[in-house]
Amino acid sequence: MMFYMSFIVFIPLIALVWYTMGIGWEGFWNAIIDPRLFSALRLSFTASFIAAIVNGAFGLLIAWVLVRYDFFGKRLMDGLIDLPFALPTAVAGIALTSLYAENGWIGSLLAPLGIEVAFTPVGVTIALTFIGLPFVVRMVEPVLRSLDRETEEAAGLLGARPFTIFRTVMFPLLLPAILAGMTLAFARALGEYGSVVFIAGNIPMQTEIVPLLIMNKLEQFDYAGATAIATVMLLLSFILLFAANILQWWLSRKIGQKVAHSS
Repeated sequence: MMFYMSFIVFIPLIALVWYTMGIGWEGFWNAIIDPRLFSALRLSFTASFIAAIVNGAFGLLIAWVLVRYDFFGKRLMDGLIDLPFALPTAVAGIALTSLYAENGWIGSLLAPLGIEVAFTPVGVTIALTFIGLPFVVRMVEPVLRSLDRETEEAAGLLGARPFTIFRTVMFPLLLPAILAGMTLAFARALGEYGSVVFIAGNIPMQTEIVPLLIMNKLEQFDYAGATAIATVMLLLSFILLFAANILQWWLSRKIGQKVAHSS
């Protein structure tokens, strides 16, 4: 197991950091102070964060419907949730661009209202939301299935309204799973390339994401610049994921203490 993890994960990451150290502090600093990089970082992290928030809300709603209700087409809907996993990212990007361009099915309806989606940060956010939705749904579903319905029924018998039951009983128990799904969706969105590169338009300082900037550096044979940017992205991602895992652990511990005290 450790050999597999080392060969697939640790060795490439160590090689990335090692190569970055080889360019020296001055070369690293010159690569990361580029305003174009700051703009790409801002767009990547902002769009990924917004997409994770949207997926957290709608992923919970979809998981709730799939677990708690029976309806025609449920199996089809359940299968479509995993479509972003199976669909090649480039195909997803082309499909989203075709839909949200000014002459697309959805874009043509939004254009008269002055709303532009394709080739804007909004389009980037939509693409990242599309590829991250399954993470939240699949994390929340098993937790929701395992929850005891007797607690909800008891709260209802005591006069609590459905929203109050959800807010005070269900949501705290589901929150760690929601955060875990949002963290995975956020991490996936940060490194996404294929589904974003078409709908973004790749305008420097406006709709250029960090993975695309790294690819541009590689195409220009600027390996030092590419590895420096990748190292910055790696460090920022580790910090954010570590903070998210700490928050998830704290919430799980707090909820476990509440359950123990109530029992």
